[in-house]
Amino acid sequence: MTRNTGLVVAAAGCVLAAPVVVWWLLGDLSAAAPPGTELDHAVRPPAIDPWAERAAGIAAALVAAGTLALLVRASRRRRFDRRWWAALLPALAAGAIAGAGWRVVTAGTLGANIGAGLTILLGGPLVALLLLWALGWSIRLLVAGR
Repeated sequence: MTRNTGLVVAAAGCVLAAPVVVWWLLGDLSAAAPPGTELDHAVRPPAIDPWAERAAGIAAALVAAGTLALLVRASRRRRFDRRWWAALLPALAAGAIAGAGWRVVTAGTLGANIGAGLTILLGGPLVALLLLWALGWSIRLLVAGR
């Protein structure tokens, strides 16, 4: 594996870990309900054991921290072209919004989950725009590098 391939894998790992880290750090956003009251869900969250949730969150946090440190170090040593940060940072932001949005959409509420609607209405297009920017900038850099 070449040095550039390793940095590409590190960038991809960081982008994939970002939503999981945010999702784990936010935790369950469900409302506190009186005993015997069933919460309403816009989308029912998958049943995940607390230990599995914790393991996924810790693993993703380690991947994100390690890969981000590797990319920053490579960038400072000029082995990672700094122009790629203009594609990487929007992709990381999109992942963070998606992770937070998933917690909001799957939160149990008493009545309507207005946050779920706002997340879909505003967060969805924002994530799409950030990913389109990252894709466009990446294509621009790849074409310019030839």
